[in-house]
Amino acid sequence: MVHPDRVTFERSPDGLGMGGPRPRVSWRLPGGALHQRAYELELTRDAGTWTSGRIECADHHLVPWPEAPLASRERVGVRVRVWTDDGEPSGWSEPASVEAALLDPADWRAVPVGCGWAEQDGTDRRPARVRREFTLDRPVVSARLYATAHGVYEAEINGTRVGDDVLSPGWTVYRSRLLYRTYDVTDRLVAGRNVIGAWLGDGWYRGRLGFEGGTRDIYGTDQSFLAQLEITHDDGSVTTIATDRTWTAAPGPILTSGLYDGETHDARIADAAGTPVRTHDRDPATLVAADWPAVRCTDEVRPVAITLRADGTHLVDFGQNLVGRLAITVTGPAGTEIGIRHAEVVVDGELATRPLRQARATDTYVLRGGGVEHWEPRFTIHGFRYAELTGWPGVLTADAVVARVYHTDMPPLGTFECDNPLVNRLHDNVRWSMRGNFVGLPTDCPARDERLGWTGDMQVFASTAAFLYDCTALVDSWLVDVGAEQFADGTVPWYVPVVPGGPMWTPIRPGAAWGDVVTLTPWELYRSTGDVEVLRRHHGSAKAWVDLVDRLAGPDHLWDSGFQLGDWLDPGAPPDRPEAAATDPHLIATGYFAWSAHHLALAADVLDEPDEAARYDALAADVRSAFRRRYALGDGRLTSDSPTGYVVAIMFDLLDDPAPAGHRLAELVADNDYRIATGFVGTPLICDALTATGHVDVAYRLLMQTECPSWLYPVTRGATTIWERWDALRPDGSLNPGGMTSFNHFALGAVADWLYRVVAGVAPAAPGYRRITFHPRPGGGLTSAAASHETPYGTAGIAWRFVDDDMLVDLVVPPGCAADVLLPGVEPYEIGPGPHHAVVPRPVVSLLADTQP
Repeated sequence: MVHPDRVTFERSPDGLGMGGPRPRVSWRLPGGALHQRAYELELTRDAGTWTSGRIECADHHLVPWPEAPLASRERVGVRVRVWTDDGEPSGWSEPASVEAALLDPADWRAVPVGCGWAEQDGTDRRPARVRREFTLDRPVVSARLYATAHGVYEAEINGTRVGDDVLSPGWTVYRSRLLYRTYDVTDRLVAGRNVIGAWLGDGWYRGRLGFEGGTRDIYGTDQSFLAQLEITHDDGSVTTIATDRTWTAAPGPILTSGLYDGETHDARIADAAGTPVRTHDRDPATLVAADWPAVRCTDEVRPVAITLRADGTHLVDFGQNLVGRLAITVTGPAGTEIGIRHAEVVVDGELATRPLRQARATDTYVLRGGGVEHWEPRFTIHGFRYAELTGWPGVLTADAVVARVYHTDMPPLGTFECDNPLVNRLHDNVRWSMRGNFVGLPTDCPARDERLGWTGDMQVFASTAAFLYDCTALVDSWLVDVGAEQFADGTVPWYVPVVPGGPMWTPIRPGAAWGDVVTLTPWELYRSTGDVEVLRRHHGSAKAWVDLVDRLAGPDHLWDSGFQLGDWLDPGAPPDRPEAAATDPHLIATGYFAWSAHHLALAADVLDEPDEAARYDALAADVRSAFRRRYALGDGRLTSDSPTGYVVAIMFDLLDDPAPAGHRLAELVADNDYRIATGFVGTPLICDALTATGHVDVAYRLLMQTECPSWLYPVTRGATTIWERWDALRPDGSLNPGGMTSFNHFALGAVADWLYRVVAGVAPAAPGYRRITFHPRPGGGLTSAAASHETPYGTAGIAWRFVDDDMLVDLVVPPGCAADVLLPGVEPYEIGPGPHHAVVPRPVVSLLADTQP
């Protein structure tokens, strides 16, 4: 008998260590089923089995927890059966288990423990290892380790690594919340003597962070481990081993470790005798279970070329700009020192380290000697394509070094391909840049001394990110920190978490596009997942932001005062003044004010707050009117006669008639020979603005341009990720002279969202893709394109191609969903779940491809 599949809980990949007492439940319909009519949930607890009975409902995504909430540590088995199209009940699903973490601060007995010796200030603080021995004299039924750190940690039991996560607990606003993870360590324990311990590193907690040399000890000076091992025996008794004064600490073979600078490891150093630990303080109410995927190694990349230089150093090219670190296999005399320096590009045969600024990005390994040695750093990652190795004993071969790729282990959701290899490579670059910058939180770049959670970058990229990967839990968690860093007056910092910086970079001032992350990004997450709770969780933050801008704008509803980042990195801006764009930054600010007020009204409507929805809808209308009075000249032109000005006016619905503005935008693009003339604000939206106003042909020409500046120029220069600047590497092979030049920056890759929705032609028409729009608009000389997205209900997909005189279109609609189909030259029609095929005469496509909005 068929039965529902993939029963899952909230954001957790395995249901272990849930941070809330009422995890919502999702499942996939049985194979062949198109619609769900009703469902029944069964919960098996220690007290017995409970069933919900038949519930008439079509929902099978994020269904509310149906019975009594989970208690701390409680494990519950869950099964579901459904009634579908034939009216008969399905079989029961395979049982899935969900287990709560420690939900009450009173559950914690552990305190942070670290080294007991006096540490030097500065860069020479040696990481500690902490440990404790214990004896088990009764059989073990189950064991859970709840662990976190002030800093970063890797836990071990009996000399074996616990988990495969790295850089845990990640970076949060530590004063507000410190994440911990739950590990099943039942099979790690033995009868008799056991040892639990952890390696420690500074990480973000007390490591060097930020600009101009950075700042240390932002969150504290202690490097410490906080863990609680709870062991359940066959008689029901529980043994708890918690970090406390009974633990010992010793320096390990890691001499130095930092996220920017790298790690130094001397393998000659043996384990030392421990000394008593020093205990530290942590309010257990700030400990939060991380029940979403951790940072892990997701890929390994082998060298494509190794060059031995005259000075004996080796230059290794991995063929892909990535984020991670090297794992080496080496044999040599004791004391041999191997240095590994990283960079994203090579200029004139040498590593281009200037873009790293003050990040050393160098790892060092000192050999133990006596045989084959395997080593990989523990507490650092780098952004690089190239590595320079010094001191290698003997011949360096391709099987002796591998680049291991690390990022949050987000399930992939979206695909795209077409018959243009440059566009495909562009899309691959977007994907690689997202992977490299989603390491616990969304950062701007992975290589230099920055790596901060810039709010504007995430705001413009949110839709693309949500299509490509299941990143909702990561972004949602980061938005909690955005709210924690938000000032009482509503100001949203430019980057979160906030770290100290120079005067120019003081992030505590309101900035359009950056601050709007709290209104627009939750909406994008809701649109892609259908999760109302994401909107609810961040609604207060969104209101505080819009209310602040309303006060700043005043009675005329124009936000026309104060410094703005504006259309950041407009290619016409001076290298040392990226905010000096062609577009009036206050035009942008007022446009975003209207757009955020509008989305706040939409969110209030979803959250069933009609009065609030009406208030912000009226505010948005007032701001739109004010925009037209100040910035519209009456002939379709704006006071800022620049592409980004028109893009903002069109896409934020600020004009009574956008058509003349669209015509002027198309003229400006053509006058610039179809090269990019927009920055962080305009670039993600320009192809949509052209498409919406009937100029999809111009959008395609913009996309297909290969001269600098353009999306494809970096591809022609061998780029394997998205660059921060269009000319990060100039046509003459030199580096951009600006002090801010990253070769792995996802923001300008937001054009991928247009590839999905317009080139391939798939987009959500209702939250969570419960209804889908298939609307391909071929052009640009493409003869085929395809995209798919793993929605909460199953795969949605489209593939079209030209064959002879026809356009052949294949569509897939997930179970329980519906779709609107808009094909060139064909009246729109609706389809239901399942595969579908359509044929459109190619002459009609050729006629309409460059004109249909």
